Amino acid sequence: MIAFISIVVLLVVLTVLYMQRPLFGKSPTGHRLERMQQSSNFKKGKFQNLVHTPDLAEGYSTMGVMFDFFFKNPPRRKPKDRIPYQNTDLKNLSSDQNVLIWFGHSSYFIQLDGVRILIDPVFSGNASPIPGTTKSFPGTDAYTVADLPDIDYLFISHDHYDHLDHKTILELRPKTGKVICGLGVGSHFEAWGYDVGDILERDWYESLPLSDGFTATVTPARHFSGRGLKRNTTLWCSYLLDAPSCKIYMGGDSGYSGHFADIGKKFGPIDLVILDNGQYDKAWRYIHTLPDEVLQATKDLKAKRLFPVHSSKFVLANHPWDEPLDTISNLNEQDFVLPLVTPIIGEVVNLDDEEQVFSQWWKGMD
Repeated sequence: MIAFISIVVLLVVLTVLYMQRPLFGKSPTGHRLERMQQSSNFKKGKFQNLVHTPDLAEGYSTMGVMFDFFFKNPPRRKPKDRIPYQNTDLKNLSSDQNVLIWFGHSSYFIQLDGVRILIDPVFSGNASPIPGTTKSFPGTDAYTVADLPDIDYLFISHDHYDHLDHKTILELRPKTGKVICGLGVGSHFEAWGYDVGDILERDWYESLPLSDGFTATVTPARHFSGRGLKRNTTLWCSYLLDAPSCKIYMGGDSGYSGHFADIGKKFGPIDLVILDNGQYDKAWRYIHTLPDEVLQATKDLKAKRLFPVHSSKFVLANHPWDEPLDTISNLNEQDFVLPLVTPIIGEVVNLDDEEQVFSQWWKGMD
């Protein structure tokens, strides 16, 4: 018994010490915390979703979900084949091109009306604070920070490791203009050496002018946040980009709820919506949409095109690696909803061409 207690104490001490590393970020304090406390979305010391959001759906337990993930090892969660990619020279894109480039999972670059935007970049090859535990698939790390041009605005949807990557953020600092994030997330950036004047934190439905005729609005999501043992001390969000050329909705991570319809009523129609479709499970459907819910959300948002993301780079759920894109494509074909944007990593998505056709590149891969 003494030996067991000693081991437990040692593990606790080692965990506490490990969590002092910079990659875990910093909890909000001072004026930043005061600003959070003024938010109507901040109650009882943490941020709240707009609707009741249990961690797990009815009939599921935390221990059961963890056991399934770590010990059942369902087939084909990782591809045997290398994920394909295309080489695009991002630094020499013509300034009048309105394009999007996907880097796998939920990371992508947008050049729109002369403004360069980067969203949730993860280039370290890992989506976990523990090295080597959530490694990216071969082929998905074709791009690095060095391949990027200077970035006018870096958008962060929330502070989970598969969206806010410490190593990547450090490398990006010299070439990043402004950071746009939810309330509290700026504390991490400040701890990592970013100038507080370059960090723009906003609450849901607060807007920011980016340039002439270009506005970004922070919009709700149904999710959670946290990089340590405490959840929801920073705000998770989605974004609506309203530019002269088009409107783009960047959904971050979210379960399905009425906020999609609310955003559609306020801002629709929307030219392109980018939604979380992958790393899902019926057990946690309240915080990640299932494919049929993604299609319903596109209708709610009054979308013209859908780009399903959050797949094809990491194993964070038990489904086959290609199931998200396969399922949503099949559902969309059965009851045609709208054109799907399914680029290969690095492929140029022309934001001015609503008729652009994409291959189902995952078909035939193992």
